[in-house]
Amino acid sequence: MTNYDIEAELRPHLSTGERFLWTGKPKTGIVFRSSDIIMIPFSLFWAGFAVVWESMVIVMGAPFIFKIWGIPFVLVGLYITIGRFFADAVNRANTRYGLTQERIIIKSGIFKPEIKSLNVKSLSDITLSQKPDNSGTITLGPVNNRIVMMPGKEWNTATQSPCLEFIDDVREVYDKILRLQSQQSSAI
Repeated sequence: MTNYDIEAELRPHLSTGERFLWTGKPKTGIVFRSSDIIMIPFSLFWAGFAVVWESMVIVMGAPFIFKIWGIPFVLVGLYITIGRFFADAVNRANTRYGLTQERIIIKSGIFKPEIKSLNVKSLSDITLSQKPDNSGTITLGPVNNRIVMMPGKEWNTATQSPCLEFIDDVREVYDKILRLQSQQSSAI
C-alpha cells in the first residue's frame, strides 16, 4: 500500500483546509514486543495447565460439568499463547496513520473501523522509541510499561496511550510533530 492509498483512505476524515504532512502504517506480520518476555512463559503455563486439566477430566470420565468447565480456560490459553499475535497482526494491517497541520489521525480496528483524532497542540507527553534501522514507535501520551494482551488494551484492561507504532523513519515523523507543536505554541 502506497502513501497515496493511505491518504485516499484517510481523506474522508479531514476537515476543510486540512492537508496531510505525513501518512503511514505500522509494520505488518507477527511482531514480538518486550512484554512477551513475561507473556510467553505465562501463556504456555496457562495453556499447558488448561489442556492437561481438560485431558485428565475427559480421560477419567468426570461428570459433564467438569468437562465443559475447562473449555473456556483452554480457549483463553489458545488465545494468549497464539491468537493474540494474529489479532495484533490483523489490527496493524488495518491501521493507518495521518499527520496534518492540526492533528494526528489513527484509523484502526479489526471488525469495524475506529477513528482516533488527536490535537497536536494538546499533546503533552510524546515519547520516541527508535531502533537502529530508524523504525520505531511514537507514544502520544504517558508511557506505561504494562503487559499488552490485546491491541489497545493492557493486562489490567486499562487503555494504552495512542501510538504510531512500528513506523519507518520514526525520527522524521517525531520531529514533524515537535515542529508543529512549537509553531502552534509560538503563534499563541
